[in-house]
Amino acid sequence: MEIKKANGWSLTPFVVMMVLFLCGFPMVSATLCAVAMTFAFGKGKVSEKFSVFAKGAGEEGVLIMLMIFALSGAFSSVATAMGGRDSVVNLGLSLVPPSLLLAGLFIISCLMSTACGTSMGTIAAVTPIAVGVAEKANLNMVMLLGAVVGGAMFGDNLSFISDTTIAAARGQNVEMKDKFRLNFLIALPAAILTIVALCIFGRPEVVPTMGDLSYNLLKVIPYLAVLVLAMIGMDVMVVMALGIAVAGLVGVVTGSITIIEFAENIWSGITGMDQSFYLAFLIGGMTEMIKEQGGLVWLVNKLQGFMKGNKSAQFGIAALVSVLDAATTNNTVAIIIANPIANNVSREYNIDPRRTASLLDLWSCVIQGILPHGGQTLLACTLAATYGLNISPVDIIPYLWYCFLLGVFAILSTFIPFADGACRKDPWNWEYDCAESKVAEKKAALGK
Repeated sequence: MEIKKANGWSLTPFVVMMVLFLCGFPMVSATLCAVAMTFAFGKGKVSEKFSVFAKGAGEEGVLIMLMIFALSGAFSSVATAMGGRDSVVNLGLSLVPPSLLLAGLFIISCLMSTACGTSMGTIAAVTPIAVGVAEKANLNMVMLLGAVVGGAMFGDNLSFISDTTIAAARGQNVEMKDKFRLNFLIALPAAILTIVALCIFGRPEVVPTMGDLSYNLLKVIPYLAVLVLAMIGMDVMVVMALGIAVAGLVGVVTGSITIIEFAENIWSGITGMDQSFYLAFLIGGMTEMIKEQGGLVWLVNKLQGFMKGNKSAQFGIAALVSVLDAATTNNTVAIIIANPIANNVSREYNIDPRRTASLLDLWSCVIQGILPHGGQTLLACTLAATYGLNISPVDIIPYLWYCFLLGVFAILSTFIPFADGACRKDPWNWEYDCAESKVAEKKAALGK
């Protein structure tokens, strides 16, 4: 298929996809409609168009992303089934002084979401416990929900098994530990200030009794193993495979699950990632077709209207993923769509791909956390309603202190690159598309 020059009309399928989703279509169905429209827009034989689609859907980065999605889903399912998630929550609550309950719940949500890699799972696990305990202490329930949602977004942004981390790192072809280093240095001051604010403004009027907080330290081991192995630089797929094995072993040894249940949970975890799997596959193919039709060239040209240099280009990437997230209310989808465009901008304005991956993950999580129609705030309010609390997502937004502070430090990090130390020590080599320290390895792989 002939590559066209800039063509803004070829981006119409993306717009249609978002409109359909906002109208209530399931995300995969909306994406399928957009894919069909992309085929209709393209010129040439159907077989030629499909070849372009298959090239994007079967791109190495997409396939690696899909494999990691599958493994992380399996790990989360097995670890939850054997009681690991409950043990993490109860262990955290048992270590929190009752007088600092709100700050403690924020920290627990941070740790749990980092270990589990899911903000929704963290909110689902922590909110019922937090609301039940907080009622006894007469805490500000809206502030409580803001703390839990904020902590959940902390891990969504940083966890090695979060789908947003996987999508951002693989989409920019960087190692997840490198993206983690940048994001952590930006997220840490935001988290510390949030803890201080919660300690000052969230002290309970009555010191509550915590009730039964039984936990099993053995069941925490799989989460710790995944976190430590990922941080020391082990390949993420090996980390996930080992995490699944350790979770299964602990579950069988403690009698929490049988070998058959272990196998069943691996499968249910993989199938539980089906939406992310299909979206990555479909959007990868659709994006390649739109690229061939000149859509990405047109978008980059428009973005260049206010991109005058490296810093303004970074804000352009931030704005792009933020708008996409607000439209789709799914930060993983927003990152997957933004990846190829951000990659082009990154090369055009010499933005280190590790920094680009960090920007995509940071801003998608900032926006996702504060959306009144986002899944996180809606879930928190739904769970609170089971306790008779009439709280709307709009009520929570002023108390999402962590998300707002994360945005502030993300902006500061663009003007003052305080988090980019590792990138400066090991700069990006654009010729070999890797960090300078990896050039010799890359040359050897290429036979040079």
